[in-house]
Amino acid sequence: MPIPLHPWDVSPTEAVKIQRNIREKVRIEPLLDSIQYVAGADISFDRGSDVFHAGIVILQLPSLKVCGHSLVTTKSTFPYVPGLLSFREMPSLLEAWNQLPTKPDVVVLDGHGIAHPRRLGIASHFGVWVNKPTIGCAKKLLVGMHETLTTEAKSHALIYDNQEVIGVALRSRDNVAPIYVSPGHLTDLESSLSIVSTCLTRYRLPEVTRQAHQLVNQLRRGEVEPGVRLYQDM
Repeated sequence: MPIPLHPWDVSPTEAVKIQRNIREKVRIEPLLDSIQYVAGADISFDRGSDVFHAGIVILQLPSLKVCGHSLVTTKSTFPYVPGLLSFREMPSLLEAWNQLPTKPDVVVLDGHGIAHPRRLGIASHFGVWVNKPTIGCAKKLLVGMHETLTTEAKSHALIYDNQEVIGVALRSRDNVAPIYVSPGHLTDLESSLSIVSTCLTRYRLPEVTRQAHQLVNQLRRGEVEPGVRLYQDM
């Protein structure tokens, strides 16, 4: 189990200071090892509720076959503050992570990596905490700008913030809104884009986070139970 980097019972002001400290630990570097298992991580909750349903779903590459999942239901104590999403959602995701008997090679989180005002989105924060390669794949742009994309699938453009490249906007399907990919930790932009692209099918979201999104919503609705389930040996 990873050694805790900091307490979670902090104020938003203290959380910003923690982010700036952990940002110095983020390593952006090529993902050189072969990737056999990729995980998607997501959270679901009812509007206005502090009860969080967190899930991590593991897929095998390149088949995208679902190999297993870990699901938990917990309560969040940190308020919603833009830019501090990880302090609200990460404790639940870490609980789901810790109960996995075998860890995936890389994790794609529904959120940002370094495409964040302080370069520490939830994917970067999570990656440093668990010491694993992570990638942010978000549905909305948090910071920065990019050139206009064409309407065709695979159209992409770099995201810049103060002349720094922090991610890439990617049109995953024809005529759909782009997704926003950024390195989290122990990956770089090229590696992150490659992994996410490998996970694209006929949907807007890559299969790895789409599966996680579906499963945590099923958990919220009571259609599946919390816990770990592995469909095959890893």
